[in-house]
Amino acid sequence: MVSPELARHLTEISRQLNRQVGVLLGREGTVRNVIVGDAHSLTLPDVGRLRGGVGRFRGLRLVHTHLKGEPLTRDDLNDLALLRLDLVAMIEVLESGLPGRVELAHLAPLDRLDPDAEPFERIQAADIHQIRFDVDATMQALEAELARIASDAGDTDKERALVVGIVPEDEHFEEMLELVRSAGVAIAGTVRQKRSQVHPRTVVGTGKLQEIVLEAMRSQATVAIFDIDLKPAQARAFEDATGLKAIDRTQLILDVFAQRARSRDGKLQVELAQLKYSLPRLTEKDAGLSRLTGGIGGRGPGETVVEIGRRRIRDRIRALEKQVEGLSRQRDLRRRRRREEGVPVLSIIGYTNAGKSTLLNAMTGSEVEAASKLFMTLDPTSRRLRFPREGEVVITDTVGFIADLPPDLVAAFRATLEELADADLLLHVVDAADPRLEQKLEAVQRILTELHLDEVPRLIVLNKTDLLPPHEAEALARRFAGVAVSAAKRRGLGELVHAAEERLGRGKPLMKTYGEEGISADLV
Repeated sequence: MVSPELARHLTEISRQLNRQVGVLLGREGTVRNVIVGDAHSLTLPDVGRLRGGVGRFRGLRLVHTHLKGEPLTRDDLNDLALLRLDLVAMIEVLESGLPGRVELAHLAPLDRLDPDAEPFERIQAADIHQIRFDVDATMQALEAELARIASDAGDTDKERALVVGIVPEDEHFEEMLELVRSAGVAIAGTVRQKRSQVHPRTVVGTGKLQEIVLEAMRSQATVAIFDIDLKPAQARAFEDATGLKAIDRTQLILDVFAQRARSRDGKLQVELAQLKYSLPRLTEKDAGLSRLTGGIGGRGPGETVVEIGRRRIRDRIRALEKQVEGLSRQRDLRRRRRREEGVPVLSIIGYTNAGKSTLLNAMTGSEVEAASKLFMTLDPTSRRLRFPREGEVVITDTVGFIADLPPDLVAAFRATLEELADADLLLHVVDAADPRLEQKLEAVQRILTELHLDEVPRLIVLNKTDLLPPHEAEALARRFAGVAVSAAKRRGLGELVHAAEERLGRGKPLMKTYGEEGISADLV
């Protein structure tokens, strides 16, 4: 751990100065830093970002003095965890200036049998000569054990993330976990914060930072995903303190959208939202060194690399906005043609993963991709149906809503959401078996109000009723003046058509035949 000669040198200087004195030692035993504190504590220097992943230790150990021989403090243990030091050791300073009692601590693997056990292993001795501790062998064994724990957890090909819950509601946190799964990220673990308010600098307090670092080391997580939106300074401070990449809720939703976008329109709108999100977060770390440009055209005051990056992002945003504006004009032209033809338009809306695409498939015989994941549908899909007696009706599947939809996302998808304004009827699909049914109804209502769409006629469609007893489905339908259906089982579609016909105010039926087995229609 430390040679007797160095230990005695530290205690003698500490007694002369009446201050704590410490050194950071490399594994080869060389002194990397010398630290002088006050009588009660010392502050470690900036030791830089850790390389090699959070499952490895830094290769530095802190050996310092305590004037009164007090045990390792909470600050000592925080430094051990947050900086991922090999170990922290305290040497008592006797009145004579000689070394006295010794105590060291290093991180320990998680005890699955006792999750409440302290995450540190402590070793004490009466004097420096009685300490028998092989730093290299212990660190190698610990790193191997952490790697084994991570490999046992599976999902080795996926990015591994700790999901950090700040919002106290359990339902909100469960939705966040589902978002993480939809993004294809392996959940290495979860951490919940119980603070009454968010820490203004690092989001969570020092104790929770320590817990996050320890959990990340045990589970080999490299990313921390928060269930709230972070300010750019908060994300940077958290990353500097923990070495983990910080992802907030909006960034995660944007990532899911980027994975789901298939059409050129969808990709344009996702890129626009991502650029608007990233512009205020561009730093020197993202754009390379913040140096002045040189060479021909770059002499004089010049521009920093960050300024160039921001200017390019703004230029790209303007170009994308022009393309989205053109997209909006094209959609407006198509809507005008529909209005001239007198074709009724039914838009399927609702909270994400409510079963909108499955309903579209059931009603039209389509094969739109549907799965029990959030935001499976990103590119709006329209199907034109021809019925023998009535003519045609257009049914459109749209992107799912979510509570607190990011403003940049709403702005970027304006061209898509404008489709809803010209709908003759909104089919608001709700997961009838969802315990948060009412909260999600309210969330969609808020978004419709923000988009000035609350005046468009709406019909509540209670989907997934096959997961409920029949009397509960009927009670929900009466309560919300809606229609109970099961798109997956193709049940209740006839009643849905009847109700849609009434809301549209049509004098004749929309189609010739329909039944519980599905709707008979020609797909054009």
